[in-house]
Amino acid sequence: MADERLPGREDLPRHIRENLKKLPDKPGVYLHRDKMGTIIYVGKAISLKNRVRQYFQSKKNMDAKVRAMVGHIADFEYIVCGSEMEAFILENNLIKQHQPKYNILLRDDKTYPYVKITTNEEWPRLLKTRLVGKDKAKYFGPYSDVGAVNDVIRLLNDVFVLKRCATPSFKPGAKPCLNYHIGKCEGICLGNVDHDAYMERVEKAAAYFSGKDRSVEHYLKKLMLEASESLDFETAAKYRDRLLAAQALREGQRVTLKQDVDLDAVLTVGPSHMAVFFVRDGKLSGREVFDIQAEDADSAGERTGAFIQQYYGAMTDGPAEILVADMPEDAALIEAFLSETWHRKVHLLKPERGEKRALLALATGNRDAMLRNMEGRDERNRKKEDRLKGRLVALFQDMDTQPDWMRMPEAETLAEDSVPTPPDRLFRVEAYDISNTNGIDTVAAMVVFRGLKPDRRAYRKFKIRTDMPGDDYAAMQEVLYRRFKRALAGDPGFKELPDLLVIDGGKGHLHAARQILAALQLEIPAVGAVKDDHHRTRGLVYVPQRTAGKTASGAEIDGSASVVREAATDPLANTKEIDLRQEPFLFSYIGTMQEEVHRFVIEYHRKIRDTKSLVSVLDEIPGIGPKKRTALLRQFGSVEAVKGASEEELQETPGITKANATAIRNFFTGRAH
Repeated sequence: MADERLPGREDLPRHIRENLKKLPDKPGVYLHRDKMGTIIYVGKAISLKNRVRQYFQSKKNMDAKVRAMVGHIADFEYIVCGSEMEAFILENNLIKQHQPKYNILLRDDKTYPYVKITTNEEWPRLLKTRLVGKDKAKYFGPYSDVGAVNDVIRLLNDVFVLKRCATPSFKPGAKPCLNYHIGKCEGICLGNVDHDAYMERVEKAAAYFSGKDRSVEHYLKKLMLEASESLDFETAAKYRDRLLAAQALREGQRVTLKQDVDLDAVLTVGPSHMAVFFVRDGKLSGREVFDIQAEDADSAGERTGAFIQQYYGAMTDGPAEILVADMPEDAALIEAFLSETWHRKVHLLKPERGEKRALLALATGNRDAMLRNMEGRDERNRKKEDRLKGRLVALFQDMDTQPDWMRMPEAETLAEDSVPTPPDRLFRVEAYDISNTNGIDTVAAMVVFRGLKPDRRAYRKFKIRTDMPGDDYAAMQEVLYRRFKRALAGDPGFKELPDLLVIDGGKGHLHAARQILAALQLEIPAVGAVKDDHHRTRGLVYVPQRTAGKTASGAEIDGSASVVREAATDPLANTKEIDLRQEPFLFSYIGTMQEEVHRFVIEYHRKIRDTKSLVSVLDEIPGIGPKKRTALLRQFGSVEAVKGASEEELQETPGITKANATAIRNFFTGRAH
């Protein structure tokens, strides 16, 4: 059939040619996979038949990005949708789920914090969260400056004396917590607080995050003046300081629109960032900057569209207007998607005149100044990354095991004092640590650094199964075996191998790790991070290359049998140690990595330990099995909150019957006596 021919691509594998014939002329989403089965691109189409076939025709008219991607496509699949809007929504969800290499991505969008006001609770709280739930609470954000979020939450909790504990309700005779005794809470649990007055304070706190923050300042000023008039100058000074802090946290507002409108302005900032400028009540009230993953070939309009789709698509509400400097090609579809999500009309505008054009020009000027600063910062970061890469390459050269790119056939043809060219990417370094309590509840953690920065998406946690309490060597071997066995099996979450392993420990831990690598026939460089008597990082220990006429430690070989026997019976007899105190840059890098893996493993161990102790209590209640126990903890957040809940409140938990609620109340009442 003439319409099934693919000009210039007669070399296509048979299975792709067959799948192309089956493509329907309907809207949907398509997924390209590489030879490892990894999804490398997700796209949407009004006609799957027309769109997908374009990738497998002549490369002559393709841009550089598409040409590079097509070279890696080993297979594709598609999902038929009922409409273009359904395809748009599914594409957005799949991009977030799979983070494909060739899509424009909002990097680490899950790590950006939101501010949550728990208006779904009787006494709402103000807190930071990284998850937006459909729970009738109010959410503001996301924000890129975590420190500023923490400062604002701390300030507003202090200013409005909001509830800080997670207990949803209080039974008669409840005892106040530490917050009450140090003046951070007015004693809601004691019945000391008027609910209407409390809700008024909550609304004032919410007004700050809506950009209507003048009410916060007016409120603080009122309290300051009242205290001053009462000659309570100490309290007046306290409110004065809070007023100054609130003003400092508020972004300077340098432009005002005639109408009190709420809108955002979205602009690209160089090839790898996006900026959002917020206008609330007609005033420019703030700015956030976000990292994106994009190719140089991606246009500003494509980046803007992908960012809006992912950033605003995660929100439950947003501005009625979004100003853009570069209009996305599918702007109408994005407008329809956001309007449907937020249940009101949303417009994308590229103003050509008037005050909105002036606002966009102001934001553009801010963007250009920001870009100059970021370029300077990026240049400094590049120099640091190059310095790290150079130091690691020097380390690899001296090690008996080297990364695969140093063992390539072309590397063997280089002169003896030459170094193979490192790959044009950041090195992946994995660090491991073990944690337990007197040999019980042993867990392990793996953290990943790409260059100088942690890659938190690649972090992994392990529960140790080895029945050898307190044996850190056995625990480390189990973790490494499981990690690399899954890599060899093609597990997508583990298949990328590191350039370097950093093991928390000295020669013994390093030897244990190397045994596993040898058993799995993997050649991956590994070092041990040695600590001094005060448990501070002292150095890096590793096994160096053996050079002609010398042992691994560099000592001359005298031919005596004792030297040969020592090297044969003790593979770590000739280890080498780098004194990190003499290398501040490397010391800082390794120290940061050790602190991060230690933090991660301790947090996981604490969670396992706490969950185990909490679960043991609920497991004692008749009729409460694992599913109902989990439902209770999700509903109330803690066993203490379950203990304080009434039967009616308990029955609001999914799966909890009236009989279950009675059994829970009887159980905790009996324990109290």
